Parts: sequence; structure tokens; C-alpha cells
Amino acid sequence: MDPAALITEGKSFEENPSLFQYSRDYNHVGKCLIINNENFDVMSQRKGTEVDRMLLQRTFTSLKFTVQVENDLSADDMLKALQRVSEEDHTDMACFVCVLLSHGENGTLWGTDRQVPLRSLTSVLSAKRCPSLEGKPKLFFIQACRGREYDPGVETVETDSAEEKQPAQTTEIPEGDFLCSYSTVPGYFSWRNQMAGSTYIRYLCEMLKLNKHLEITKILTRVNHRVALDFESNTLNWQTSRKKQMPCIVSMLTKEVFLTA
Repeated sequence: MDPAALITEGKSFEENPSLFQYSRDYNHVGKCLIINNENFDVMSQRKGTEVDRMLLQRTFTSLKFTVQVENDLSADDMLKALQRVSEEDHTDMACFVCVLLSHGENGTLWGTDRQVPLRSLTSVLSAKRCPSLEGKPKLFFIQACRGREYDPGVETVETDSAEEKQPAQTTEIPEGDFLCSYSTVPGYFSWRNQMAGSTYIRYLCEMLKLNKHLEITKILTRVNHRVALDFESNTLNWQTSRKKQMPCIVSMLTKEVFLTA
């Protein structure tokens, strides 16, 4: 290719930054589905998750999303809830958001009765299964454990840590235009206070409200910063006290996402 052509092409992108941004030229910003699992058949109750649910509902409503809340869904009902969303017409919407609040392991989330692979949930919104969201950003925010290790913080990380044994997986994302923001990295515990809710959701909502003008990955980087630097567990057990938490962003977005016009 002619080098001059490359220079000309580069200038065109520089002069038109909207080429790197998902379109916001729609009547509605989008739908936000919150699946909030608190009570389980065989797992412990997730006390404090109702605080997260209320904060999320207020935050995304303030961002002009149409918010739908589903509580205590079985694995099959979680899939059905997303299936119903995929069958809706999102033609006039700029994006879709799903927040999942539950117990989890690495690569799976708990319904009230059993685990379901996270990829089974995200793939319901693929372009083939939801054509009206094709080419639009699908954002998943996940407050759940991804293992049982406790993060001691960078000062005492060992070379054979669980994080290195279990490298970050991208299999949960079926294709481009998806982003998953996790409350913690693979293999690790995700903290939640029974009275105040979870640290990750609190900072996520705070950063979304304070930084509406920023692109979504920049907002989430600030969430990572706040959780990683400001949080430290405080328990009566020396094995779980003074532990840290590091959220994780896995993005297959092809453009920048702005949630406000």
C-alpha cells in the first residue's frame, strides 16, 4: 500500500473521532437487566445484596436506562430472563447492560439451585440470537466470587499464586462488542458486607455517576483503582482479615462506549 494512503487514512480517523465510537444516535440509551440472587437451595444467603440492587437500580435509572430487576432466579430462569431480552426489539436502543449478583466460581454463576456457565448467559445476546443488538455494546457487570483464594495484596504475592495458576479466561465472551467487568480476578474471593453491600458495586455506581462524560473502560479503570487501593477486609479471623480485592475488565469492544449523549 502507498505510504501516503496510510497517512491520509490516519488523518481521516483523527479528524473524525466518532468513527471510533459506538453510535448514540438512538431514542433510548438501552435496557439494564439486574439479576439479584440472595437466597439459595444449597448455598449461604447473600446478605447485603439488596443494598447493591437498590443502588444499581437508582444509578442506571438516573442514566436513563430502562431497568428490569429479577430476584432469586434458578439457573434455568436466569437463562430464560436473558432469552426474553434477546427476543425484544432493541432497534431504538444504543446498548444493553446486564448486572449479575450471585455466588460464583471461575467461569460459572449460581442460580438458586445450581451453577450455570457464564458463557451460556452472555451468548444469549450474540448477534445471531439477538439481531437488534448486533454491532451494539453489550456490557456485563458481575459481582460474584471467582474462586476461594484471598488476595493478600501485591506486597506478599507469591510466584505460584492461584492467579497465575488460573490465568484470565475470555471464553465467557462469545464475540465482539461484549465487555465483562468482574468484581475480582480469576480464582479469588469477592467481598460483600452484610449491611453495606459489596465494595465493587458501591464504587461502580459512584464512578458511573461522577464520570458520565468518560468512556466506559476509563470509568471501569477508576473503579479498579478505588477498589484495589481503598478496600481492605476487616474480619475477626486472621486468615481473612486485611485482604485486598482487584476487579478485572475483559473487553471485546471494537469502539468506545459513552453512556450519555
